Amino acid sequence: MSEKKSEAEMLALHQRAEAMMKPFRYTPPDGVSTGKGIVRLARTDTLRCNVQIVKKDGGENNLHYHANGDSFWMVLKGKVKFYGPDDHLFGEFGPYEGICTPAWSRYWFENTGDCELEILHISGLTKPDIGVSQRIDLEEQRYKIGTGQNFTAEKV
Repeated sequence: MSEKKSEAEMLALHQRAEAMMKPFRYTPPDGVSTGKGIVRLARTDTLRCNVQIVKKDGGENNLHYHANGDSFWMVLKGKVKFYGPDDHLFGEFGPYEGICTPAWSRYWFENTGDCELEILHISGLTKPDIGVSQRIDLEEQRYKIGTGQNFTAEKV
């Protein structure tokens, strides 16, 4: 059972949390020139929310897993296929469909539509004190992590 906090401690917790509340509006960026663009929507100590814009034939990733992160994926525009080991198909998803990839699940995905894929990605750290999702690659990267364009959502 947790220790009871004083009124001042509770007020400090509320104020810290409320200072992190940031309204946003997602607008797709003009001209993603690399294989992938990432629009950061929101972030806390334990939660990461973004939209990935994946070019046709250019932003798919390799088989990997995250040792410290559960993820939620939902297609906003386009089509995506998620695969597991030995290219086992977990599913093909269109707008407003998606998949949950818990920590330790092995997967990769590719844009299978005729346009840029826009996919909402929400991840939660399972051990917040580590601070990163601990990506572990099981194959050579097809798309080099860290080479994409980064954008920030519009403030409301």
